[in-house]
Amino acid sequence: MNNLYLYVFVMACVTYFIRVLPLTFIRKKITNPFIKSFLYYVPYVTLAVMVFPAILEATGTPWSALIGFIVAILLSFFGGNLFQVSLFACLSVFIVELFIY
Repeated sequence: MNNLYLYVFVMACVTYFIRVLPLTFIRKKITNPFIKSFLYYVPYVTLAVMVFPAILEATGTPWSALIGFIVAILLSFFGGNLFQVSLFACLSVFIVELFIY
């Protein structure tokens, strides 16, 4: 049980230093357009990296998940709102699962 507290303490320190070090080293405003655009897209890329594997493992087969993902991408690209995208992605997964099993 003592190792658990040590692990939590080390993780807290690492998380703290990752967040504090940029604040201590970078004091002036960032003017480089490449770095600004890089920092702008970091949250979106992080979210995509976390969500995509979960999408493929959420259904019975990866094929139905891939079809649902493609439907969601296409509907969102062509202007569908969040409710439409989620509804049609779920329906496509349901239909593909019906034919696979």
